[in-house]
Order: sequence, then C-alpha cells, then structure tokens
Amino acid sequence: MRFNNLNTNNRNINSFNDLDMEKIPEHVAIIMDGNGRWASKRGFPRSFGHNKGVSVLKEIIKVSKNINCKILTVYAFSTENWTRPSKEIDFLINLFEEVLKKEISEIHQESIKINFIGDLSPFPRALKSIINSSEALTKDNKKFTLNICINYGGRQEIVKAAKKIAIKTSSGELKPSEINEQLFISELATHEYKDPELLIRTSGEKRISNFLLWQLAYSEIYITDVLWPDFTEIEFLKAIIDYQSRNRRFGGIESLSNESFEDSCYSSLSKND
Repeated sequence: MRFNNLNTNNRNINSFNDLDMEKIPEHVAIIMDGNGRWASKRGFPRSFGHNKGVSVLKEIIKVSKNINCKILTVYAFSTENWTRPSKEIDFLINLFEEVLKKEISEIHQESIKINFIGDLSPFPRALKSIINSSEALTKDNKKFTLNICINYGGRQEIVKAAKKIAIKTSSGELKPSEINEQLFISELATHEYKDPELLIRTSGEKRISNFLLWQLAYSEIYITDVLWPDFTEIEFLKAIIDYQSRNRRFGGIESLSNESFEDSCYSSLSKND
C-alpha cells in the first residue's frame, strides 16, 4: 500500500495501488469527532479545532468527488451538543453561518447539492436564512450531494417519522396494514438517498452516537484513532480500501465454489467435533 506523495487528482488516485475504482461506495457517512481534543492537546482553544475541521471537510469533499463517491453525509452538530458550554455553541453557530457565506458560491460552481438535515428551528434567523438560500441555490446540482446533519438525532428522526405515519393512520389516509419498511423510509429525512455503505468515525470512539440509526443498519463501520483535524485525504482513502476488503453478505452466507448446502453444514459440524 503506497501513501507517499499522494495528491488526490485523478491521475494519482488511479496509481494508488490498492484502491479499486470499481468498488467505490456511493454514499459515505462520517462522524467528524475530535476537534476539541485536537486543539486542547496543542494548547489552543476548542474553537481552533473547529476551524481546522472545516478545512479538513473541504478536502474530504474534494477527494470524495475525485474517486466518484456520490453522497457524503456528515455529523456536524447533534441534538446532544446543546449541553456544551454556551460560548462554544455560539461559536459553532457563527462558524456555520460564516462558512456558508464564504463557500456556497464555490459549492455551487462545483455542482454540489447541499442539504441540511435536522431540526433547524432553534437556530438564529440569519443562519436559517442562509441555509434555505444555499439549499435553493444548489437543489438542481447533480455531480455530488453533501448532507450536513445539524441539531440532528437518529432517535428523534425515527420518532418524527412514526408520528407522521400515526397521523396519517388516525385520519384514515393510511391503513395500518399498509405500513412497511419502504413507507417508513419515505418519511425519513434521507428518503431520497440510498443508505450509506460506509460509516467512518474519527477519534477512536466505538459508538455511533445517535447518528442515522435506521440508515446504518447494514453499513460497514470504520473507526480510526485519528482526530478529525488530522484526518487527511490519505486517511480517507485508507477507510475506502478497508471497506473494499469487506465481504458484504447482508445476513447471508458465503459458500465455497462447488459447495452444496449439505457440504457446508457437514463442514461446520466437523469443526465443532
């Protein structure tokens, strides 16, 4: 595996020996964790880490597009993040607004569609306004989709979908017998996208932290100890290569060539003798 002097233009990506361009996940989700810890380790305020994290996200968007990934969904602010110090929350809200103002033109020029997923009601009017205008500006872009989850919680999303279905059922618009997985999916915020094939979590924490609880049912999970501000293009490609090494069976089994079901059962029993 070669990681020396890797620049993520198409020519160099194709020379990255272990990357199979035919097996790129269409949808990658990322829990961008570790900004505060990264800054604290260096003696900086946590805000320094959040600023650095924005720069990293820009680079990961670029490499995602270059390898032909189609959708990136990132966890930027959870419903639980409101418990953080008010000063940090205010900084993050201002950061969201400043970054959108600064970057939305380039995002649009790159034909990136941007969506915000979560409950936007608690945010200031100015931020909600620029979110709405950014989504409207990019809604017809086709090359790449960036979903940003802010004030988002997986449990809350599921409860919201259940409430919508309950209202339709009680009004007679929907029969209980008509409720199935596909109908439930249609009420989720991500209903127009396929589920992520890969979830990446930085900082080494081994949990999904209320992120896309329904959608991650069959996602491959890649956890790295690297903190988000240190998560380079190379680290992202390591995650993609690791994903490509997985055998995605979706609850099935992998049989050897020319092996019957009876042979497989006998082989399993023999191993237990």
